[in-house]
Amino acid sequence: MRIIAEALQKVHERIRAAAMAAGRAPEGIHLLAVSKTKPAAMLRAAYAAGQRAFGENYLQDALPKMDALADLDIEWHYIGRIQSNKTRDIATRFSWVHSLDNAKHARRLSAQRPTGLPPLNCCIQVNLSAEASKGGTSPDDLSALAHEVAPLPGLALRGLMTMPDPGSSRETQLAVFRQLADLQAELNAGGLALDTLSMGMSGDLELAIAAGSNMVRVGTDIFGARE
Repeated sequence: MRIIAEALQKVHERIRAAAMAAGRAPEGIHLLAVSKTKPAAMLRAAYAAGQRAFGENYLQDALPKMDALADLDIEWHYIGRIQSNKTRDIATRFSWVHSLDNAKHARRLSAQRPTGLPPLNCCIQVNLSAEASKGGTSPDDLSALAHEVAPLPGLALRGLMTMPDPGSSRETQLAVFRQLADLQAELNAGGLALDTLSMGMSGDLELAIAAGSNMVRVGTDIFGARE
């Protein structure tokens, strides 16, 4: 699927241009290919073009693809809403989870992470746009949650994730991204060592990179619109 390879190249060019415009090193920004609802064959094509990290929103879609692609050394990221009855599969099958937003789920993931695997890398999702339809902890509750998650065995608290309202202005989106970067800096000043800002998607990755993102989650501009 040459079209996927070409799409990946265009996204990498956007990332490079955005990084250079922000005075940052492009190699410090990681691309997560969001493959929700897309068939395993498309992921295999992206892998053949050099992509290694893939993000999935829905566990029921992810697990069959993970089995079908078990011959590839893919780094799997879970980026969807977490449900208590799904934590075991997340804890055992993924390398990263970006959507952690409460201590109950953190404790379950910690207890269910197999001891033979490296710690599960976690980002806390922060709801900065106060949208009821979105997951994420509030900024006011973030510090307490982060300090509860950080010492849990089997987990490695790596950073923060957010999604601005896609219908908001570019100025508002940029402000949201900058707010998340400020929150992470505050947590680090308070003794944590977070190194990941998971923010930016197909429509706003330039703004996210300008604000400090080092992991962008791109689906549509790689695989096409959701079916």
